[in-house]
Amino acid sequence: MASIGQSGGSGFATTKMNEGNKMSFKTALYALMVLFFMMGFITSLNDILVPYLKKVFQLNYTQASMVQFCFFSAYAVMSIPSSKIIEKLGYKKGMILGFVIAAMGCLLFFPAVSYHSFIIFLFSLFILATGIVLLQVAGNPYVAILGDPETSSARLTLTQAINSVGTFLAPNFGSLVILSALDHSSAEAVRIPYLGLAAALIAIAFLMYKLNLPTIDANDTDAELDHDDEKHSSAWSYTHLIFGVIGIFMYVGAEVAIGSYLINYFEQPEIAGLTHATGAVYVSFYWGAAAIGRFAGVVVLNKFKPNLVLSFCALMAISMVVISINTTGDIAMWTIISVGFFNSIMFPTIFTLAIKGLGKHTAQGSGFLSTAIVGGAFIPVIYGALVDYIKHTTNNEALGLRTAFLIPIACYLYIVWFGFKGYKKVN
Repeated sequence: MASIGQSGGSGFATTKMNEGNKMSFKTALYALMVLFFMMGFITSLNDILVPYLKKVFQLNYTQASMVQFCFFSAYAVMSIPSSKIIEKLGYKKGMILGFVIAAMGCLLFFPAVSYHSFIIFLFSLFILATGIVLLQVAGNPYVAILGDPETSSARLTLTQAINSVGTFLAPNFGSLVILSALDHSSAEAVRIPYLGLAAALIAIAFLMYKLNLPTIDANDTDAELDHDDEKHSSAWSYTHLIFGVIGIFMYVGAEVAIGSYLINYFEQPEIAGLTHATGAVYVSFYWGAAAIGRFAGVVVLNKFKPNLVLSFCALMAISMVVISINTTGDIAMWTIISVGFFNSIMFPTIFTLAIKGLGKHTAQGSGFLSTAIVGGAFIPVIYGALVDYIKHTTNNEALGLRTAFLIPIACYLYIVWFGFKGYKKVN
């Protein structure tokens, strides 16, 4: 993998490319938009699988949270192996392999349905997520170094916004083709959609194979190294990076925990009393708000200090959660949905603040930050366990769902602190 160093305000380096490659930058960027769209679509579809498999297999909340645990644990297990694969195969072949592995995970839904096995479903999700991790590890730095370093931040924000479009559409798709069959309490409804996803992923892999994407020479970089690189033996010696890794863990965990249980939250009579299918539509608004926020973030982050924008958004997220759990009906629904808007700029902002000033250690730091996405595996499990405990002791499911929102609130409080103080580099 090409080393990623500090460049401009983005914290990434660009790699010198042949003049002939510049003509294919737009084609490459369009291909990467498809990649990020599919990553968002597949990841958000898990929010449909959680309530669906919960009912089909008669699971409690802790057991249902294993869907997100198995998916996001792949980031902890497979991030480093994926980086090694990219180093050996290169960006293009690595992305093609990522699509193929993700397609294999989708195909495994067929035996999972045939044997009516929750364990096979979880294994399928881990394989699917392994492909997504490989796509993430290859796609993010490729976007960053694909062209002018001065516009790398804009390219990253754009592709992340396209990712959010996928997360917006997936719940609507899931509501139409999966949750609409929930009354039958059968896992059959997921067979055709995931076979279709497998076919789409294989088709995209084939088209990417045919594309003439720019070749990036991993040994020909122009990254500027920090003047005090020699003082640091590894990325772990930068405290602001460590705080940033925790920040990514907290952010992804909070975002996924909220999205995973929104359908169950909305179905409670004390909240809104929606059906699963109708609730899924409103979940799409949660992810759609993130898409809108990312497009708006391109402008906002150029006008205000990123760390202050980050803390403000985290404070607003806390406020919206607090209002939601203390109200009912439309107010409770729309305030929790609006959290998606304030989540929008958190990942790229935490990421860039955390790797700022790492110099030659930026690539290593980026790997640590990517691994921290595993927060999406652990925080939802803690959330689900707390819901089960309160439901068991009080026989009040709605109270459990409301009280468990204290966990995302704690995550956002950490992000507030990171934006005010934790992001600062200490030599």
